[in-house]
Amino acid sequence: MAATEKPPRVERKRTGQLSGVQVMFAAILAIGLLLAINFSSRISAGQPLLEAYDRVKAEIELLKQEQGRLIAERDYAVGDSYVERWARDEGKMVREGEVLIIPVPITDNTLPTPVVEPSVAVETTPPPPEPWLVWWALFFDTAPPEIQ
Repeated sequence: MAATEKPPRVERKRTGQLSGVQVMFAAILAIGLLLAINFSSRISAGQPLLEAYDRVKAEIELLKQEQGRLIAERDYAVGDSYVERWARDEGKMVREGEVLIIPVPITDNTLPTPVVEPSVAVETTPPPPEPWLVWWALFFDTAPPEIQ
């Protein structure tokens, strides 16, 4: 009879108090919730920083490309080929034995008629100022009074 009998079950009385396991589970759940909220706020705060980082990275790449282009242009400008091209194109210079020809476009089918201007004697030097104006300029920083 002993083999088939089960020991009597001890029933606990439920008193409405929390057990130690329940308190630990609640504490772990609360800490996990706080950590999840903290991590999500850090992730959302980091998004604008990541976007700014991507923009700066793209701008750095553009500036590196521009720097490479400017270095290549500088190297070309230092070389002899640039000097020769400038001398021929903008400087209107020619090598020894060459002849410079500048084509002049004609707007209509007739040849342009040369304009002959009558020769007129033009005085290129201004007349000397009156002596009192020279003295006035030496002593005063203002314009001389106008005499009527």
